Amino acid sequence: MSRTRVFLVDDHAMVRAGVRAELGDDVDVVGEAADVATAVTGIRETAPDVVLLDVHLPGGGGHAVLQSLRAELPGTRWLALSVSDAAEDVIAVIRAGARGYVTKTISGADLRDAVRRVAEGDVVFSPRLAGFVLDAFAATGPAPAPAADPATDPGLDLLSAREREVMQLLARGYTYREIGGRLFISVKTVESHASNVLRKLQLSNRNELTRWAATNRLL
Repeated sequence: MSRTRVFLVDDHAMVRAGVRAELGDDVDVVGEAADVATAVTGIRETAPDVVLLDVHLPGGGGHAVLQSLRAELPGTRWLALSVSDAAEDVIAVIRAGARGYVTKTISGADLRDAVRRVAEGDVVFSPRLAGFVLDAFAATGPAPAPAADPATDPGLDLLSAREREVMQLLARGYTYREIGGRLFISVKTVESHASNVLRKLQLSNRNELTRWAATNRLL
């Protein structure tokens, strides 16, 4: 199986070098850029699977890169990687089309996992940013369905107590590793519970799960 092709955008060369080192051999880094204009040109030429995109860049910011290329490159997915955890930064790139937002405090293992998940079509964000992401979905997506009563929601009744715990942590953006640590269970067990949750609720991915949980007041 071919490796994920990744393009790095950050205005600090040392940060790009560090990210490249953390990604290791799990991906192919096909290009780098330090500003908006260079990023747009390089991403257009390489058409990567995933762009790791800093929010604050010379020439207009990460959202400007997204706005320039998102329609042109529908197969490319975008993951913001920034030191900022400000609500306005998170919402700006989510509205522009990013599939996730993680901060630079993320571990190398979790960053590799985030890139893999975004490449597969999942939505990824650092746990404490979940509220900002939900705000962005609410602002750009279709109007949510009327909130159901969690006590009588038929989908919720299908879940075991442990599956409910996993469901809430998944919806808030925690990684499998983080969920396992919080619940004192293995990553494999978390994966099994997550699969059961999505199957029982008839959902396809975390994006849908997050919306479902928000609609049913379960976050």
